[in-house]
Amino acid sequence: MFSFVARNSTRTVDRSTRVLRVAHVLPTSHPVHRGIELMARRAEELSGGRLKLEIFPSEQLGSEVQCLEQVQAGTLAITKVGAGAIGNFVATYKVFGLPYLFRDAEHCWKVLDGPFAQELLTLLGTADDGQSSGLRGLCFYDAGSRSFYTKEPVRSPQDLKGKKIRTNNDPVAMELVQALGGSSTPIPWGELYTALQQRVVDGAENNPPSYLSSRHYEVCKYFTLNHHTRVPDVLIVSSKIWERLSPEEQGWLQQAADESSDFQRKLWAEESDKALAELKKAGVEIFEVDAEPFRKATEPVLAKYSQGKIGELVRRIQQTR
Repeated sequence: MFSFVARNSTRTVDRSTRVLRVAHVLPTSHPVHRGIELMARRAEELSGGRLKLEIFPSEQLGSEVQCLEQVQAGTLAITKVGAGAIGNFVATYKVFGLPYLFRDAEHCWKVLDGPFAQELLTLLGTADDGQSSGLRGLCFYDAGSRSFYTKEPVRSPQDLKGKKIRTNNDPVAMELVQALGGSSTPIPWGELYTALQQRVVDGAENNPPSYLSSRHYEVCKYFTLNHHTRVPDVLIVSSKIWERLSPEEQGWLQQAADESSDFQRKLWAEESDKALAELKKAGVEIFEVDAEPFRKATEPVLAKYSQGKIGELVRRIQQTR
């Protein structure tokens, strides 16, 4: 077995036990953390105590990008990252930010559970220059779909015309809003509540649990479930660390990750339903709208970015039935 100093991503506490460090940015109440807890428990059970995961939640080891960089360097074993953030490291992963890439949740998980899923995870291993990225995908976690919440009702794209909508500082997200007639306004997440309160922006977009936990519903009372993007989370292991594991250890870790994915997805569905119920209780008006007009309006954005390798991925995803 390998021995490492305590600050490294993996270490042995004795000759028969290996400890891997896992970090993420979310609170311990989040379905992602609970999913990783299950992975840790199952890894220990499957290995008879020979493989342990030490979890660092809530940005204890840095931001999502910082954790990803540590995994690349091999100084952190495992992290959870939104697929959108990975696009800055492996460009093909920008595919997940495209509007209406998936027809619905069922289609999304047919792709992410099917034979194509392993290819998508394998893509993480190669950087844009063709060299190793230092990353290896273990499994996908659910992060739901993103929809608009606003100060005034939005039932169709026409209702977004002229509205200032907060987006991530991402070209696709910004062009998506613009295609719907809105004005995209990148604002840091931590400043968004005040920006909504002071009408710097007229709305934003996110999933139900984030809308609830951020308390943005206090200053934006309308939630339009148009589901314009479904960007999964990805559980990633350092390829440098993975190569140090024995085949047996790799098997334990992969099985534990796969089981945690199923568990986390069920938790996410429960939390989303609970969040929608809480939002209704808080006086939020929720619109179940026809997504087709939104999809049609954003087709030019999808077409613009469906080029080269990303275009091939889009075609294969769309062909999945």
